[in-house]
Amino acid sequence: MTIADWRLDAEGWLSGARRVASPNQDARPQGEVISLVVIHNISLPPGAFGGSGVEQLFSNCLNPDEHPYYAGIHNLRVSSHFFIRRDGELIQFVPCRQRAWHAGVSTWRGRERCNDFSIGVELEGTDEMAFTDAQYAVLNRLLEVLRAAYPITALAGHCDIAAGRKSDPGPCFDWRRVGGR
Repeated sequence: MTIADWRLDAEGWLSGARRVASPNQDARPQGEVISLVVIHNISLPPGAFGGSGVEQLFSNCLNPDEHPYYAGIHNLRVSSHFFIRRDGELIQFVPCRQRAWHAGVSTWRGRERCNDFSIGVELEGTDEMAFTDAQYAVLNRLLEVLRAAYPITALAGHCDIAAGRKSDPGPCFDWRRVGGR
């Protein structure tokens, strides 16, 4: 399947993504409309790419003995809908119609609890490093598919919805390379 052939099913699983179901999800409030996409960055351990840490964290199976950093986060119950690796691989953890636990305490344009009305997209990276061409290509195609399926009205960084608490996707994320902010 090519990137152009991606489709969402009725639950919000994307045909072009590798599926790794996360238990860290629940139902959106009844009648809630998906209107926001939140862009994040993550790498586990911090600054390391290509490993299984993110998948393990979002699946509640992160081994605290595998890396010293994991000892402080292995009990977190977090997830995101999508994760885009540096090479462009797309992994989906939560179907779009469900609420992923990615935003935490958050506010967007006067509305609290951004998880209720947003889709979370994690990019493998850090605040200090540029993202790859492959990541921007996958992100832009993903946004096209999401906008065709849901009434998305805005894109925001985690830093925009959790100001002072979060800094991602960071200053190296080039918003000019992403359509429709």
